[in-house]
Amino acid sequence: MAKLKIVTDEAPLRKKSRPVTEINERIKTLLSDMLETMRDADGVGLAAPQVGVLRRVVVIEVTEGEVLMLINPEITETAGEQVGPEGCLSLPGEQGIVRRPNYVKIRALDPDGNERTYEGMGLLARAMCHEIDHLDGILYPDKAERMMTREELDGGDEE
Repeated sequence: MAKLKIVTDEAPLRKKSRPVTEINERIKTLLSDMLETMRDADGVGLAAPQVGVLRRVVVIEVTEGEVLMLINPEITETAGEQVGPEGCLSLPGEQGIVRRPNYVKIRALDPDGNERTYEGMGLLARAMCHEIDHLDGILYPDKAERMMTREELDGGDEE
């Protein structure tokens, strides 16, 4: 496995990703490398465009050891809503208040090419939506109700 460079320039992150048409060793290596990169950066999700690859591939690990490797994910159902802070490995030092579904059901291929259904609630639902947005060139500030101030990020002006 190899650690990849996380893209922080907004322009390439605005491009739409192409579907994966064949799950080969290159895609499997990309998934493994993305997982290592995400963990090294203390993230909970990473989409292929964030490492410079315009393919519909996502890794998510909200709970340690419970890894989702999603190929061509599509949201098929949502319910409820949650509003809370959100950040991004590609936009370091920033956070915004974003409204997301509290429940999400998605359909995706797993690394073996099997079509599977995944469900998430709370933080997992938020991560699923956030990473799938990346595949469509959408960044969380596009959906933020507001960006957080430096004081909020720093925990206030405590002395």
